[in-house]
This record gives sequence, C-alpha cells and structure tokens, in this order.
Amino acid sequence: MRVLVVNAGSSSLKLSVLDGGEVVAQQHLERWDGTGGVAEFLADAPDVDAVGHRVVHGGPDFTGPVLLDDGSRAAIERLTGLAPLHQPRALAGIDAVTSLLPDVPQVACFDTSFHHTMPASATTYAVPARWRDEWGVRRYGFHGLSHAYASRRAAELAPGSRVVTCHLGAGCSLAAVRDGRSVDTTMGFTPLAGLVMATRSGDVDPGLLVWLLRNEKVSAAELEDDLEHRSGLLGLAGSADLRDVHRAGTPEADLAVEVFVHRLCQGIAAMAASLGGLDVLVFTGGVGEHDAEVRARTAQGLAFLGVALDADRNTAREGDEVISTDDSTAAVVVVQAREDLEIATLVREALT
Repeated sequence: MRVLVVNAGSSSLKLSVLDGGEVVAQQHLERWDGTGGVAEFLADAPDVDAVGHRVVHGGPDFTGPVLLDDGSRAAIERLTGLAPLHQPRALAGIDAVTSLLPDVPQVACFDTSFHHTMPASATTYAVPARWRDEWGVRRYGFHGLSHAYASRRAAELAPGSRVVTCHLGAGCSLAAVRDGRSVDTTMGFTPLAGLVMATRSGDVDPGLLVWLLRNEKVSAAELEDDLEHRSGLLGLAGSADLRDVHRAGTPEADLAVEVFVHRLCQGIAAMAASLGGLDVLVFTGGVGEHDAEVRARTAQGLAFLGVALDADRNTAREGDEVISTDDSTAAVVVVQAREDLEIATLVREALT
C-alpha cells in the first residue's frame, strides 16, 4: 500500500509518499498558508492507495486512527478550540486532498491518541469538578506520533521497559513509556505546557497569568500571542533557533541554554519518577537529533540516574544509535523523528 502522508504544522507542510518503509517522494514547505502546494506535489508524485493526515488534537473521543468522512471531519473541526493554531491547518490539508483525490481513502492520525493510555492520576487536573465534567479539562498530551515511533525504535536498539522519550524541536515534550504505552507526558490541555520551546513558554505559574490579566498588563489575546509566539528561546535570547542561540555567546543566550537544559532535566526526572526508574532515554526531533551539546549537558544533569554519555559516540553519531557508555545504567539513544513512518503504519492498520 503506497501512502501519502500529509503533516500540516502550525505554519509548515510536510508531504511524503511511502512505499512500504521507503520514501519515494517528499516535499517540505517551511511556510504554508493553507492553500496551494498539494496539487503541485501530487502532479509529480507517484499514484497513492491511501492518505494519512497528522491531526494534533483528537479530544477525548479519538483514541486511534479514524477513516475520514463528513462526520469524522466535522468532529475534528469541532475540536479547533483546543488547538487553534494546528487544527485548521490539518483541516486545510484534508480538504485539499479530498478535492484532488476524492476516491482515495483518507485516515486521520492523532497526536493525542498515544497518550490515552495514561492513568487518571496523570491526566486529571486538581481543578473544580465543573471544569472537568462540563468543559473536558484534562491533560491530553501531544507529539504522540513521534513518541510512539521513537519508543518503539529505541526498543530495537536498547532493552528496557521504562523509557523516556524526548521530542525536542520547535515544540518540545517528554513522554514516560512503559512497555510501549504512555503513562505520563509534559504537555497538557494544550501544546503550550511543559518544557521551554522555540517560541512557547512551557509551564508558568498560573497566578502570574491571572495577575497580568487582573492588572490589565495585557489583554487575553496579547497574553495568548506572547505565550505562543514571543516566549521560549525567543523570549530569553532573541532567537527561536537553538543553533543561533549557541553561536550568540551573549549572557542572555547562555542563560537561555541553561534554562532550556534545567527544565529538560527536571522533566526527565519527573518522567522517570512516573516510571519508577529509567532504563532508556531517547532523544528525537531536530534539537534532540542534532544538538550534541544539549544531549551532553542533559546527561550531566542526570548523572544521579546513572546516565553517562560516551563523548565520541555523542558527537560522531550517524543515524539511529546508542550514544551512552557501555557501563551507563540507563542507555541513551538518538532516533530520527519519523512521524511519516508512524502515520503510514497506522493508515495500513486502519484500512486492512
């Protein structure tokens, strides 16, 4: 089954055609406004048997991939308020493919689905019952497609049932995975929670947000824009690209890296606590795969958990590889992010 994978981000679009595990055509549009691009790609791509779409939010009901039709598309659209940056782009991708390939089956694959195995103790917020019962407030978790693939691929490289996966890119999150099932994660009701990210703040004191609004320092719209687009590395160092932050060498840039790593170590330790220990630590995503300094500094901060990197393996790695020392209590693995493979696998399972 040849599968077209459509991965629409908040501002980008990744298109790829997979024949089995082989990518036979691909394109990455860094800036995508929700129109164009798909028809041009399909004009030169081989014919496909099915289409898989990455959809960020599946809400409480979509716990696995779903065949797209008018009903499921409408249900996805109703979840737009939970992911206002991402959901409209996924819908734009769905609509574009529907108009171009009306007879080809399409499957929606959700970033939240992998985390539906988390226990109630990990998903429940200590807020008024009305929030939970009437408005569905809970921790959903995101990046599930990446965490699912990374944990499964890591299991092929290093044994262990207690795995922490670190998806580090423009968006960053962690997952605690036991025997292939998510039991905890750092993102919450929205993808804004958890670690420091490129332009997103991660966790902040909710009392601070109330103070800002009560004292009319910012409007609700300004607060959302600041937390989503002007915080994180950009807010700390003036750049959202960690490569530029490393090169800057300014006190602000140095502090930004320290804050990023500090929060990352905190989060990994918390995930290990949810697992009752740590057997395998996995780095994936653009930063996770390519930033040897972040991996080294994180390992130093986690030495108390028995994490030890081999310096040569860390800096010279190519592809998916174990980079820890032979006597490290917890294996450390770098895995290439392959959401496309995960989506294609889910599409084949859903249709066969």
